Amino acid sequence: MKERKEKMPNKFIQAIKKKWLINGTKTTILVLIIIAIFIAINLGMQSLDLTPLDFTEEQLYTLTDESKDRVKDIDKDVNIYFIGYTDDDSTVDLAKQYGKANEKINVEAVEDVNDRPDLTQKYGIESETQGIIVECGEKSKVLTSSDLVTYDTSTYETISIAEEKLTSSILSVTADEVPTVYFLEGYSDFSLEQGMYMLNVYLGNEVNETKSLDILSTGKVPDDCDTLIITTPSKDFDDVATNSILDYINKGGNILWLNAAIAEEQDFPNVNKILETYGIKPFEVGIIRETDTSKMVSESPDLIIPEMQYSTITEDLYNTTGVIFVNATKINVDTDRLDELNVEENDLLLASEGSYFRTNFNNQQNAAAEGEEKGTFVVGAEMVKTIQEADEEAGTEGITSKLVIYGENYFASDYQLSQNSQYGAIQLAYNKDLVLNSIAYLVDREEDITARKDTGTVTYTATEQQDTIIRAIIFVVPALIIIAGIIVWQVRRRKK
Repeated sequence: MKERKEKMPNKFIQAIKKKWLINGTKTTILVLIIIAIFIAINLGMQSLDLTPLDFTEEQLYTLTDESKDRVKDIDKDVNIYFIGYTDDDSTVDLAKQYGKANEKINVEAVEDVNDRPDLTQKYGIESETQGIIVECGEKSKVLTSSDLVTYDTSTYETISIAEEKLTSSILSVTADEVPTVYFLEGYSDFSLEQGMYMLNVYLGNEVNETKSLDILSTGKVPDDCDTLIITTPSKDFDDVATNSILDYINKGGNILWLNAAIAEEQDFPNVNKILETYGIKPFEVGIIRETDTSKMVSESPDLIIPEMQYSTITEDLYNTTGVIFVNATKINVDTDRLDELNVEENDLLLASEGSYFRTNFNNQQNAAAEGEEKGTFVVGAEMVKTIQEADEEAGTEGITSKLVIYGENYFASDYQLSQNSQYGAIQLAYNKDLVLNSIAYLVDREEDITARKDTGTVTYTATEQQDTIIRAIIFVVPALIIIAGIIVWQVRRRKK
């Protein structure tokens, strides 16, 4: 009977046990070597200046391709100084990604402003101040930390708009001209300070200058007005406003008109006179309601999802989940007079063929009542009015005036609906995109037309592979270290 051959022990393991683990001093040295290797790897990774991993659904810490595309061709030197920030701040990390997209953009964290007396003298910065300076030559824009966030008044969530603010600031200081958007005030319950504050913030993020227009004080629409915004009139325009707006139109001015549904008859002849210039009939009392459940939200007939038509304004939103309109009204176009008025109509949004127009607000039934109009209604349209034909022989250019009009006001206001579902939240993000795209089109900044990054609630959305790696780092590696420690302790204990 053959003797069982004893298995030879692994020489490497035996050497570790006898020469390292048993000797406490050498064990300490081994640990220090491992720590040194870890530190060296960490410093090496930092020197590579890699883009940080970002597992948030909205990619809040990763620069979007849109921002990269918009800054990559800038041929001017841009400096971004983060005063009171450290290099490891997440916003600084985000800003450094602009430098990778365009080497003309330099980002510097200035933890102590006293180290940069030139900035102190130029911008009057005080010690212990935190802020961001974006400069290009003699043009600069100063942001505070509070400028990088906004707040959802319905959910009380803090929403990061850091990328939008930084991108718009870079474009603002490098742009030759910045469009000016005026809000007509004094005739509506909406204003920049009340009801439209968030739109004002978003417009600033898109490199626009926004101003309120008290037309009775100015006596006219200012010459630098690139787009005039008119929101649901609650009273008629006076003659000064009417004549000023008509004069603005005849010079080729553009208008964004937002009009919510009305609940009672209005006698607004001057308002209707402006609308009639573009072939729009007066708004009627009533709201649009849906019967098609796939075209409404939360099974509420008043929360409709209009069918988006393909256009310059909607092309990047065309295949999305769409927008949400609440208590929308129909836009009545006088098609018989469009040729006479030199106006061309382009539909942007249509209520589905299953919708109807409710005129009796006391009727609480979801079904259409007898006599209520049914069918497809226009709830968003672009009207292009030719003021003057181009004449090459005379050397005169053509003049057109554009009106983008929506039969809804709340979708662009601070009173947006708050949807708990992800589907509804995405649609509300597209509400913002629709109105910003409309203004970008009207001010002739079509490069700003896009589907923007939603910067709402941060959500962990790692892939399965990423999730496995992260869980291994968090749970498996520490567990292996603990197990190894127990084994080493047992081996050393037996050797004593």
